[in-house]
Amino acid sequence: MALDDAIDEYLQHLKVERGLRPNTLQAYATDLRAFAEHADGRVVDPPLLLTFLRKLGKDGLSARSQARRFIAVRGLYRYLRREGLVEVDPTQGIVLPRFVQRLPELLSREEIDDLLRAPGIDTPIGLRDSALLELMYATGCRVSEALDLTLDRLALPEGLVRLVGKGDKERLVPVGAIAQEVLARWLDQGRPVMMGVRARKSGAGRKVAPWVFLNNRGGRLSRQACWMRLREHALAAGIARPISPHKLRHSFATHLLEGGADLRSVQTLLGHADISTTQVYTHLSQAHVRQAYDEHHPRAR
Repeated sequence: MALDDAIDEYLQHLKVERGLRPNTLQAYATDLRAFAEHADGRVVDPPLLLTFLRKLGKDGLSARSQARRFIAVRGLYRYLRREGLVEVDPTQGIVLPRFVQRLPELLSREEIDDLLRAPGIDTPIGLRDSALLELMYATGCRVSEALDLTLDRLALPEGLVRLVGKGDKERLVPVGAIAQEVLARWLDQGRPVMMGVRARKSGAGRKVAPWVFLNNRGGRLSRQACWMRLREHALAAGIARPISPHKLRHSFATHLLEGGADLRSVQTLLGHADISTTQVYTHLSQAHVRQAYDEHHPRAR
């Protein structure tokens, strides 16, 4: 099978059977097309793979980006080997470039409190932003999971939300009392206003928007708008350093561990398939652990 055809088949497998999202699929496609361009019809073997990695380094890609591209190629050949389309996996024995894993940045509890108060609840947009930020910090969900959330997956009376994560895997996550209250107020007072805007502009007979979080035209709130609103609220809260929705997720995980939650529970709440992905947060909470030790161990000092 030609390499381009193999890549097309693998991408289809990732889309249909693994349920990867469009952005993730696009990243795989970009990495694999770059490799196919380098291979240029030659036999793919370990020497070719090593020259590919060396070229990435010469092109100025970071070790992390080099590793990501190689992981895409390795996934391709593992799939082809499993399907019997190649006899030998040429990526076996190739060592990934080493890179230093950066610890995720997070917000302090005080910064979280200031950020969650920043939008206010006096306008429909303020209510929406408050509800969105409260949900993200209360559940540790990814921004895509929050923006894709539909009304039928939100069970406020039970204090639960059904999130759909990577690979379309679903998980039930508790929603705290404060987030429940703000979400209920948004659904009762803010969202109908934006739905009214949609109804006036589109006329009768249009399908009702199913998403929990809407833009000011009554459609689904976009990722770009979410980032922009978050930055505005962060500045209003006095947080001048760079911020992203993922920092709320990092803060959620770290604050849970600092509060005594076990790693497996945090793994489940975050929707991580591998606990090693969650273990990075244990490094962030070491200062808290040391403080607890110093304060409570009889022989600490």
